[in-house]
Amino acid sequence: MRLRHIEVFNAIMLTGSVSAAARLINITQPAVSRTLQHAELQLGFPLFQRAKGRLTPTTEALTLYPHIERLFAQLDEVQRLASNLRTAGDTGELRILSVLALSYDILPRALKAFREKHPGYAITVESLHSPQIMSALLLQEADVGFAFSPAVHPSLTQETLADSRMVCIAPTGMLPRALVRNGSVALHDLVDRPVIGLDSRDPVGTSLSQACRQAGVGFQQAVVTVQTYHAALAMAHHGIGIALVDGCTARSADREKVDVLMLEPHIPVPIRALRFAARPDSVAVRGITRCMQQAIQETI
Repeated sequence: MRLRHIEVFNAIMLTGSVSAAARLINITQPAVSRTLQHAELQLGFPLFQRAKGRLTPTTEALTLYPHIERLFAQLDEVQRLASNLRTAGDTGELRILSVLALSYDILPRALKAFREKHPGYAITVESLHSPQIMSALLLQEADVGFAFSPAVHPSLTQETLADSRMVCIAPTGMLPRALVRNGSVALHDLVDRPVIGLDSRDPVGTSLSQACRQAGVGFQQAVVTVQTYHAALAMAHHGIGIALVDGCTARSADREKVDVLMLEPHIPVPIRALRFAARPDSVAVRGITRCMQQAIQETI
């Protein structure tokens, strides 16, 4: 039996008549009759008994029909699979990890752009410190992580999306007006000022310490030491001290409370996408990574 024969046979079995079968598969009644006759001619036996406009399946037809049903079930599976493959980039789950500094402004911008292209995705976001992000990726508990730290494990890959830089956030009035008007401040200008300390294990804090050593600068003991850049920013907002943070965090600064100045020398803060190396990138991971890169470029 040809596929067209099988389609007509199945339609008649489902509907019980030539006219109803024709409507079901959207062809003419004569076409259904001709196809049925051709099928029976090829098979060498009748599939239906004709009586008073109704078609009654023969014993042979009833024997064939369970196999025809399984065939159509398989065809349905093929159609569903093809549909899923076609829409694979539009549905699914995306698990994102990010350092807190990127979660306030950059990541929301990226997610807005991502959802415009992929509205069917269920997205979860968790803000963690860089070591926790790497551990979760190694355990395959997330699809992608965004951090400042380099990938320190061979099973992780990294892609640098952009280079931010360290910025000085000073409570209004804490620095001389000349420095504020200049728009930049050097490390040695901050030696006798109260500075909010960053955790020495933090990648930005490490870069800052290296820059201070190279410049021969040592700050007085930090008035407060924090673990997140937004915590340092909050301290500056309340006048406690000067915060040295990344450029992404600096976007959240309240210019009525603080002065935002470039920090010299230039201390780069690379923004990286981290992934588990053994897992191929999905459409969603590639999409959110590009959206993050675009959001960063529009921001810094």
